[in-house]
Amino acid sequence: MSDGALTGLRLLEYGQLVSAPYCAKLLADLGAEVIKIEEPPAGDPARHRGPFPDDIPHPEKSGLFLYVNTNKLGVTLDPGTPTGRLIFQRLAQQADVLIEDRPPGEMERLGLDYAALSALNPALIVTSITPFGQTGPYKDYKCYHLNLYHASGHSSFFYVAPKDDKQPPIVGGGWVGEYDAGLTAAVATLAALMARLATGEGQHIDISKFETMVTLERVAAGSYANDPDPPPLPGMVAGLLPCQDGHVVIVPAQNHQWDALVQLMGNPPWTQEERCRDEISRARSRDDIQPLLEEWAAQQRKEDLFVRGQTLSVPIGPVRNAAEIMQWPQARHRGFFTEIDHPVAGRLDYPTAGYKLSETPWRARRAAPLLGEHNEEIYCGLLGFPREDLVRLAGAGVI
Repeated sequence: MSDGALTGLRLLEYGQLVSAPYCAKLLADLGAEVIKIEEPPAGDPARHRGPFPDDIPHPEKSGLFLYVNTNKLGVTLDPGTPTGRLIFQRLAQQADVLIEDRPPGEMERLGLDYAALSALNPALIVTSITPFGQTGPYKDYKCYHLNLYHASGHSSFFYVAPKDDKQPPIVGGGWVGEYDAGLTAAVATLAALMARLATGEGQHIDISKFETMVTLERVAAGSYANDPDPPPLPGMVAGLLPCQDGHVVIVPAQNHQWDALVQLMGNPPWTQEERCRDEISRARSRDDIQPLLEEWAAQQRKEDLFVRGQTLSVPIGPVRNAAEIMQWPQARHRGFFTEIDHPVAGRLDYPTAGYKLSETPWRARRAAPLLGEHNEEIYCGLLGFPREDLVRLAGAGVI
């Protein structure tokens, strides 16, 4: 099997839950050696977040932890102790990248900030992920994903509602904003690695989760920045429509797309009325048209609509749940899901990657690490500690 695209790179991950671990996972999936640092005794809080098999909590069976930490080595270490700090510095001296998500100022207090570590390793790239960034009046604010998702406007930018609209904003599912930040951090880290090829020097990357989410709605955000009181957008017909067995999403924004939808519906007489003449007329008559669309869709099956709509170039997609995606022939054909054997959680199906590299393909090199699983490999093998030191360090709470 070919090596990964990033084989030969060594990353330290000092993060928890989603953003930093997901950033490191993306790079580990590309072949980088990632050493995940977890503080003893409990480790990453993601170990205690579900879902769990049979809803029975277990620190080695969290679906969240297992997914965002595949292809990594794992050690325990408390950098807050003097010995732990020295060990962290030794690891950083041998690393290409450090990904961390501590609050601004905490790494400096530990003597492990970019300035201190780059003095030991000038080629080191440090990627710091925080809710609002390392600078500014909000830099010290703490935020959960739910707070940050709405604070960024991510739940409302997509639709400029009329001023009298009482509909609440949309809640993002799962940890979607955290994954956005992790993806942005991975792209920035790869860019810094490319820059280092030319300069030989590392740099500090300051990632704001808030800003990563705003940039994903950059068109709407830019519109508001230039017009603080924009006119309300007219409502679009169709959208989310209930079917016999679920829902479909249809977005006939342009006239030719509406014409294709009319053909899919069998050209009902009401579609020839003046209220359906063009985009503006349909938007103004949405309250009249929408119930007719819902009545039609409720008599259909979503996959049948999807297949027939594709042949007519209708902008349509079925709303699938996780079980349906797992069985989707396209995903199965491309091998998007693969089994990974974990010593405690057992054999489970995992999503792989949304890309196919012909020469350096994705592969599952290892399951998510057990807590402290690779202490001996890293501390004795990489750093050269005698084995008896591990017992002493564990007894002192350093590892």
